[in-house]
Amino acid sequence: IMLMPDDFKAYSKIKVDNHLFNKENMPSHFKFKEYCPMVFRNLRERFGIDDQDFQNSLTRSCPLANDSPARSGARFHSSYDKRYVIKTITSEDVAEMHNILKKYHQYIVECHGNTLLPQFLGMYRLTVDGIEVYMIVTRNVFSHRLSVYRKYDLKGSTVAREASDKEKAKELPTFKDNDFINDGQKIYINEANKKMFLEKLKKDVE
Repeated sequence: IMLMPDDFKAYSKIKVDNHLFNKENMPSHFKFKEYCPMVFRNLRERFGIDDQDFQNSLTRSCPLANDSPARSGARFHSSYDKRYVIKTITSEDVAEMHNILKKYHQYIVECHGNTLLPQFLGMYRLTVDGIEVYMIVTRNVFSHRLSVYRKYDLKGSTVAREASDKEKAKELPTFKDNDFINDGQKIYINEANKKMFLEKLKKDVE
């Protein structure tokens, strides 16, 4: 696809009015807006994601809710097959995404999709009963085939980086940096993979 400058500002909208919908499952009236559809379609292609498979993952069955909202108030869902994460964002986040999208896309082209950066796959706005919800879809970093038995959210800081007692009481808590250190956890990686990982990380942050 040959992308033009206007593609980074473009959007598509649909408005649905259907009184036959079961309101418990889907509202009768809603509006849906897709931001920069051609750009995100091109990004999905570069990340090796088939467009039809992507749509099926998001629409074949209801997304799964994550009951742990972020500190920012954002809510997370995953697609029913756990391949993708859907995160609610603000209108300011949408504007910021528009600001970085061209450079982000350029970098993904240059690195052939081989990056540790989040894989942004789509950005949308859903309007129901006058309430607007903005969403961004990324690829899930966890395997959709293997079960996760322990997880850490590591940010490289030890300041206020410990899971709360409430978090630890959950069936699958999200531990943090100090928990990782206190638990004596280590990540073992061979020299070849270490070299490849550090080179990729250096490229991503330059």
